Amino acid sequence: MLYSVFVGNSGTGKSHLMIALGNIAVDQGHTVRYYTAAHLSNELMEAQDEKRLLQIEKQWMGADLVLIDEVGYIPHHPRAAELMFQFFAARYERGSMIITSNRGFSRWNEVFHDDQMTAALLDRTTHKAHLFSMNGDSYRLKETYSY
Repeated sequence: MLYSVFVGNSGTGKSHLMIALGNIAVDQGHTVRYYTAAHLSNELMEAQDEKRLLQIEKQWMGADLVLIDEVGYIPHHPRAAELMFQFFAARYERGSMIITSNRGFSRWNEVFHDDQMTAALLDRTTHKAHLFSMNGDSYRLKETYSY
């Protein structure tokens, strides 16, 4: 099982690296699912409203690797935060995940709104994980034109 978390400033290659690793996994015959955190939280809330949460859970539990991009860019609705916790808890030690975040772990409670739930989420997310700090200048700024 692979757990990796890429944390750092915007534009430092976190998503790029995660997608490249996902492509390698696909090339090796693994099933991969990609979500932005915002899209996943919205999908989970819609599925709960439509009483098809178990159906959605089967989809992401069946993937060999799940990629979660942009955790921390926007705070989640409290109900979405609880569903995201359930998602991470269900994947815990049952399937590989790669996560990107622009917020350090000490600020994840701003996204998930509950200190105790965030601590439990981080405990599962970081257990046996490969943590990569990717801070520095944005690669995008290098392609900016100044006059």
